Amino acid sequence: MPREMRSSSDVEYSPVGEGFGMREFWLYVWLRRVSVIAAHIISVGLFILTSILSRPGASLFSWHPVCMSLGFGLCMTEGILLFSAEGSPFCFKSRKWKVRLHWFFQALLLVCGATGFSFIVASKNISEHSHFTSWHSLLGIGTMAATVLQAICGVFLIFPKLISTQSFPRLKLYHATCGLVAYLLVTITIMSSMFTDWFQATVKGTMWYIFLMLPLFPALVVMNQITSAFLPKKKITS
Repeated sequence: MPREMRSSSDVEYSPVGEGFGMREFWLYVWLRRVSVIAAHIISVGLFILTSILSRPGASLFSWHPVCMSLGFGLCMTEGILLFSAEGSPFCFKSRKWKVRLHWFFQALLLVCGATGFSFIVASKNISEHSHFTSWHSLLGIGTMAATVLQAICGVFLIFPKLISTQSFPRLKLYHATCGLVAYLLVTITIMSSMFTDWFQATVKGTMWYIFLMLPLFPALVVMNQITSAFLPKKKITS
């Protein structure tokens, strides 16, 4: 067939192009699926292990790591990953239901965060220890502030009549950006908690290093999901 008479379909269904393209596509999909499933497992596992280590009910302080790991470690992760198309246990096809479930997780996150904060304040008041003297506590305050700011952006998205219609598209980007910053702060705060006297006295040796590395994986998955969804994509032209 002459070159000028070949249609675009002849190139599109070329055996070589199809082979390389499909292999790369399926590999990418399965890697994303495995990564999302692993992020779910790690988040649930960290919450369960933290609950076992803290022995809730033994003291006022024991409820602090339980509430914080439930809210920031589990609910926040699940509230973001439910929008992932690969490996999410929430199989709602309707985005409306995904948004509602997202708000449920975020509301539970705020309740758990406020409860955990109250327990640590009460515990330090009883023991007469100073407040906000460690990096972990200062990071925790910053994380709470970023989470509240992200929630405020979300409220405006649910009730768009409260703001100008022109700023609504940008608000989605602001909401996602605040969520990403808040999640990164959560990861750093969780990792900093492993340098506290309580955690180092409870977990030692190789297990301590494993605990230190585990929060990084869900953070990478969440960061990839948010940036892939909201960053502008370049149009590739031949």
